[in-house]
Amino acid sequence: MEIFDFLSHSFIQRALLAGSFIAISCSTLGVFLVLRRLSLIGDGLAHVTFGGVALGMLLGIFPLYAAIPVVMASSIAILKLVQRARLFGDAAIGMVSSLGIAGGIILASVAGGFNIDLFSYLFGNILAIREGEVVTSMCLSLGVIATVFLLFHELFSLTFDEESARASGIRTGRISTILVLLSALTVVLAMKVVGIMLISSLLIVPPAAALQIARSFKGTIAIASGISVLSVVVGVFLSVMLDLPTGATIVILNFIFFIGSLLYKKAGQGRRK
Repeated sequence: MEIFDFLSHSFIQRALLAGSFIAISCSTLGVFLVLRRLSLIGDGLAHVTFGGVALGMLLGIFPLYAAIPVVMASSIAILKLVQRARLFGDAAIGMVSSLGIAGGIILASVAGGFNIDLFSYLFGNILAIREGEVVTSMCLSLGVIATVFLLFHELFSLTFDEESARASGIRTGRISTILVLLSALTVVLAMKVVGIMLISSLLIVPPAAALQIARSFKGTIAIASGISVLSVVVGVFLSVMLDLPTGATIVILNFIFFIGSLLYKKAGQGRRK
Protein backbone atom coordinates (compact mmCIF):
# COMPACT_ATOMS: atom_id res chain seq x y z
CA MET A 1 0.00 0.00 0.00
CA GLU A 2 1.46 3.36 -1.03
CA ILE A 3 1.45 6.28 1.36
CA PHE A 4 -1.15 8.22 -0.67
CA ASP A 5 -3.45 5.20 -0.83
CA PHE A 6 -2.97 4.80 2.91
CA LEU A 7 -3.91 8.42 3.62
CA SER A 8 -6.89 8.36 1.27
CA HIS A 9 -8.94 6.18 3.61
CA SER A 10 -11.32 8.21 5.76
CA PHE A 11 -10.86 5.98 8.84
CA ILE A 12 -7.10 6.55 8.64
CA GLN A 13 -7.61 10.32 8.35
CA ARG A 14 -9.91 10.32 11.39
CA ALA A 15 -7.44 8.20 13.40
CA LEU A 16 -4.45 10.41 12.58
CA LEU A 17 -6.33 13.66 13.21
CA ALA A 18 -7.86 12.70 16.54
CA GLY A 19 -4.79 10.74 17.63
CA SER A 20 -2.43 13.66 16.99
CA PHE A 21 -4.52 16.14 18.98
CA ILE A 22 -4.92 13.71 21.87
CA ALA A 23 -1.22 12.84 21.78
CA ILE A 24 -0.25 16.51 22.14
CA SER A 25 -2.63 17.12 25.06
CA CYS A 26 -1.49 13.88 26.81
CA SER A 27 2.22 14.62 26.47
CA THR A 28 1.85 18.30 27.47
CA LEU A 29 -0.10 17.48 30.59
CA GLY A 30 2.07 14.43 31.27
CA VAL A 31 5.16 16.63 31.71
CA PHE A 32 3.51 18.38 34.68
CA LEU A 33 2.23 15.09 36.14
CA VAL A 34 5.59 13.32 35.86
CA LEU A 35 7.52 16.22 37.42
CA ARG A 36 4.96 16.48 40.26
CA ARG A 37 5.20 12.71 40.78
CA LEU A 38 1.52 12.32 39.98
CA SER A 39 2.10 9.91 37.10
CA LEU A 40 -0.04 7.20 38.67
CA ILE A 41 -3.11 9.44 38.67
CA GLY A 42 -3.46 8.64 34.96
CA ASP A 43 -3.49 4.92 35.69
CA GLY A 44 -5.93 5.35 38.57
CA LEU A 45 -8.33 7.50 36.58
CA ALA A 46 -8.14 5.01 33.71
CA HIS A 47 -9.58 2.39 36.04
CA VAL A 48 -12.36 4.80 36.96
CA THR A 49 -12.97 5.35 33.24
CA PHE A 50 -13.84 1.67 33.02
CA GLY A 51 -16.64 2.30 35.52
CA GLY A 52 -17.81 5.36 33.57
CA VAL A 53 -17.91 3.45 30.29
CA ALA A 54 -19.87 0.62 31.93
CA LEU A 55 -22.31 3.19 33.37
CA GLY A 56 -22.83 4.72 29.93
CA MET A 57 -23.55 1.32 28.42
CA LEU A 58 -25.97 0.48 31.20
CA LEU A 59 -27.85 3.78 30.68
CA GLY A 60 -27.77 3.40 26.90
CA ILE A 61 -25.89 6.65 26.27
CA PHE A 62 -22.61 7.35 24.50
CA PRO A 63 -19.95 6.03 26.97
CA LEU A 64 -17.77 9.13 26.56
CA TYR A 65 -20.56 11.35 27.91
CA ALA A 66 -20.93 9.19 31.03
CA ALA A 67 -17.20 8.70 31.58
CA ILE A 68 -16.26 12.41 31.52
CA PRO A 69 -18.29 13.52 34.60
CA VAL A 70 -17.55 10.28 36.49
CA VAL A 71 -13.79 10.59 35.98
CA MET A 72 -13.72 14.33 36.70
CA ALA A 73 -15.61 13.77 39.97
CA SER A 74 -13.18 10.98 40.86
CA SER A 75 -10.18 13.24 40.21
CA ILE A 76 -11.64 15.78 42.66
CA ALA A 77 -12.21 12.96 45.18
CA ILE A 78 -8.52 11.96 44.93
CA LEU A 79 -7.45 15.56 45.50
CA LYS A 80 -9.75 15.96 48.53
CA LEU A 81 -8.55 12.69 50.06
CA VAL A 82 -4.99 13.97 49.84
CA GLN A 83 -5.73 17.50 51.08
CA ARG A 84 -8.35 16.87 53.79
CA ALA A 85 -7.94 13.23 54.84
CA ARG A 86 -4.14 13.62 54.71
CA LEU A 87 -3.75 10.40 52.72
CA PHE A 88 -0.66 9.89 50.60
CA GLY A 89 -1.32 10.37 46.89
CA ASP A 90 -0.72 6.72 45.96
CA ALA A 91 -3.16 5.55 48.68
CA ALA A 92 -5.88 7.97 47.50
CA ILE A 93 -5.38 6.96 43.86
CA GLY A 94 -5.47 3.26 44.81
CA MET A 95 -8.72 3.66 46.76
CA VAL A 96 -10.57 5.57 44.04
CA SER A 97 -9.27 3.39 41.19
CA SER A 98 -10.27 0.15 42.92
CA LEU A 99 -13.72 1.64 43.53
CA GLY A 100 -13.95 2.50 39.83
CA ILE A 101 -13.00 -1.03 38.75
CA ALA A 102 -15.39 -2.64 41.23
CA GLY A 103 -18.23 -0.34 40.16
CA GLY A 104 -17.52 -1.04 36.48
CA ILE A 105 -17.57 -4.81 36.98
CA ILE A 106 -20.86 -4.64 38.87
CA LEU A 107 -22.46 -2.34 36.26
CA ALA A 108 -21.23 -4.54 33.39
CA SER A 109 -22.69 -7.56 35.18
CA VAL A 110 -26.03 -5.80 35.66
CA ALA A 111 -26.01 -4.79 31.98
CA GLY A 112 -25.67 -8.43 30.94
CA GLY A 113 -21.95 -9.05 31.02
CA PHE A 114 -18.99 -7.94 28.98
CA ASN A 115 -19.42 -7.44 25.27
CA ILE A 116 -17.31 -6.47 22.30
CA ASP A 117 -17.97 -2.72 22.80
CA LEU A 118 -16.63 -2.74 26.34
CA PHE A 119 -13.51 -4.63 25.27
CA SER A 120 -12.92 -2.08 22.51
CA TYR A 121 -12.67 0.59 25.22
CA LEU A 122 -10.41 -1.59 27.37
CA PHE A 123 -7.84 -2.09 24.62
CA GLY A 124 -8.57 0.86 22.32
CA ASN A 125 -9.57 1.00 18.68
CA ILE A 126 -8.61 4.33 17.17
CA LEU A 127 -9.27 2.98 13.66
CA ALA A 128 -12.96 2.71 14.56
CA ILE A 129 -13.24 6.29 15.80
CA ARG A 130 -16.29 8.08 14.42
CA GLU A 131 -16.56 11.56 12.97
CA GLY A 132 -18.43 12.87 16.01
CA GLU A 133 -15.76 11.46 18.29
CA VAL A 134 -13.07 13.17 16.21
CA VAL A 135 -14.77 16.55 16.64
CA THR A 136 -15.29 15.94 20.37
CA SER A 137 -11.68 14.84 20.84
CA MET A 138 -10.35 17.84 18.92
CA CYS A 139 -12.48 20.35 20.87
CA LEU A 140 -11.62 18.85 24.25
CA SER A 141 -7.93 18.54 23.35
CA LEU A 142 -7.81 22.17 22.24
CA GLY A 143 -9.50 23.10 25.53
CA VAL A 144 -6.83 21.24 27.51
CA ILE A 145 -3.97 22.78 25.49
CA ALA A 146 -5.46 26.30 25.74
CA THR A 147 -5.89 25.99 29.50
CA VAL A 148 -2.28 24.85 29.94
CA PHE A 149 -1.12 27.76 27.77
CA LEU A 150 -3.14 30.35 29.72
CA LEU A 151 -2.09 28.98 33.14
CA PHE A 152 1.46 28.05 32.14
CA HIS A 153 3.17 30.32 34.69
CA GLU A 154 0.98 29.09 37.56
CA LEU A 155 1.38 25.42 36.59
CA PHE A 156 5.13 25.86 36.14
CA SER A 157 5.51 27.46 39.60
CA LEU A 158 3.33 24.82 41.24
CA THR A 159 5.29 22.01 39.59
CA PHE A 160 8.71 23.05 40.88
CA ASP A 161 8.04 24.77 44.21
CA GLU A 162 4.53 24.72 45.67
CA GLU A 163 5.48 26.67 48.80
CA SER A 164 7.04 29.52 46.82
CA ALA A 165 4.09 29.52 44.44
CA ARG A 166 1.70 29.91 47.40
CA ALA A 167 3.85 32.64 48.92
CA SER A 168 3.85 34.55 45.64
CA GLY A 169 0.06 34.71 45.66
CA ILE A 170 -0.77 31.82 43.34
CA ARG A 171 -3.92 30.02 44.45
CA THR A 172 -2.29 26.60 44.50
CA GLY A 173 -5.44 24.78 45.57
CA ARG A 174 -7.38 26.06 42.57
CA ILE A 175 -4.51 25.33 40.18
CA SER A 176 -4.15 21.79 41.57
CA THR A 177 -7.89 21.26 41.04
CA ILE A 178 -7.61 22.45 37.44
CA LEU A 179 -4.61 20.13 36.90
CA VAL A 180 -6.45 17.02 38.08
CA LEU A 181 -9.58 17.97 36.10
CA LEU A 182 -7.47 18.35 32.97
CA SER A 183 -5.89 14.97 33.76
CA ALA A 184 -9.35 13.40 34.02
CA LEU A 185 -10.42 14.90 30.70
CA THR A 186 -7.23 13.77 29.00
CA VAL A 187 -7.55 10.22 30.32
CA VAL A 188 -11.08 9.93 28.92
CA LEU A 189 -9.92 11.32 25.57
CA ALA A 190 -7.04 8.85 25.33
CA MET A 191 -9.12 5.73 25.95
CA LYS A 192 -10.09 5.45 22.28
CA VAL A 193 -6.46 5.79 21.17
CA VAL A 194 -4.68 3.15 23.27
CA GLY A 195 -7.46 1.78 25.48
CA ILE A 196 -8.18 2.10 29.18
CA MET A 197 -5.54 -0.52 30.05
CA LEU A 198 -2.73 1.44 28.39
CA ILE A 199 -3.71 5.07 28.93
CA SER A 200 -1.04 5.81 31.53
CA SER A 201 1.71 4.98 29.03
CA LEU A 202 0.60 7.84 26.76
CA LEU A 203 0.77 10.25 29.70
CA ILE A 204 4.05 9.02 31.18
CA VAL A 205 6.41 7.58 28.55
CA PRO A 206 6.76 10.51 26.07
CA PRO A 207 7.45 13.05 28.88
CA ALA A 208 9.89 10.60 30.51
CA ALA A 209 11.72 10.22 27.19
CA ALA A 210 11.79 13.99 26.61
CA LEU A 211 13.21 14.62 30.09
CA GLN A 212 16.27 12.54 29.13
CA ILE A 213 17.31 14.84 26.29
CA ALA A 214 15.59 18.23 26.66
CA ARG A 215 17.48 21.23 28.01
CA SER A 216 14.53 23.39 29.03
CA PHE A 217 11.00 22.99 30.33
CA LYS A 218 9.34 24.21 27.14
CA GLY A 219 11.78 22.04 25.18
CA THR A 220 10.60 19.05 27.21
CA ILE A 221 6.98 19.74 26.26
CA ALA A 222 7.89 20.19 22.59
CA ILE A 223 9.96 16.98 22.40
CA ALA A 224 7.35 14.98 24.34
CA SER A 225 4.64 16.19 21.95
CA GLY A 226 6.80 15.28 18.94
CA ILE A 227 7.49 11.78 20.26
CA SER A 228 3.85 11.25 21.11
CA VAL A 229 2.52 12.38 17.72
CA LEU A 230 5.18 10.39 15.86
CA SER A 231 4.27 7.28 17.88
CA VAL A 232 0.60 7.68 16.95
CA VAL A 233 1.27 8.30 13.23
CA VAL A 234 3.82 5.49 12.83
CA GLY A 235 1.77 3.23 15.11
CA VAL A 236 -1.36 3.63 12.98
CA PHE A 237 0.64 3.00 9.81
CA LEU A 238 2.41 -0.12 11.14
CA SER A 239 -0.72 -1.57 12.71
CA VAL A 240 -2.58 -1.35 9.40
CA MET A 241 0.34 -2.67 7.32
CA LEU A 242 1.20 -5.53 9.71
CA ASP A 243 -2.32 -6.21 11.02
CA LEU A 244 -1.35 -5.46 14.64
CA PRO A 245 -3.45 -3.95 17.48
CA THR A 246 -3.11 -0.19 17.04
CA GLY A 247 -3.11 0.85 20.71
CA ALA A 248 -0.48 -1.70 21.68
CA THR A 249 1.67 -0.75 18.68
CA ILE A 250 1.59 2.93 19.70
CA VAL A 251 2.61 2.04 23.25
CA ILE A 252 5.50 -0.17 22.07
CA LEU A 253 6.75 2.67 19.84
CA ASN A 254 6.63 5.02 22.82
CA PHE A 255 8.91 2.66 24.73
CA ILE A 256 11.26 2.35 21.74
CA PHE A 257 11.56 6.15 21.68
CA PHE A 258 12.22 6.11 25.42
CA ILE A 259 15.06 3.58 24.99
CA GLY A 260 16.39 5.71 22.13
CA SER A 261 16.40 8.82 24.35
CA LEU A 262 18.34 6.94 27.04
CA LEU A 263 20.94 5.82 24.48
CA TYR A 264 21.16 9.37 23.09
CA LYS A 265 21.71 10.76 26.58
CA LYS A 266 24.36 8.13 27.34
CA ALA A 267 26.14 8.86 24.06
CA GLY A 268 26.15 12.56 24.88
CA GLN A 269 27.63 11.91 28.31
CA GLY A 270 30.31 9.72 26.72
CA ARG A 271 31.33 12.48 24.30
CA ARG A 272 31.71 14.99 27.15
CA LYS A 273 34.11 12.73 29.10
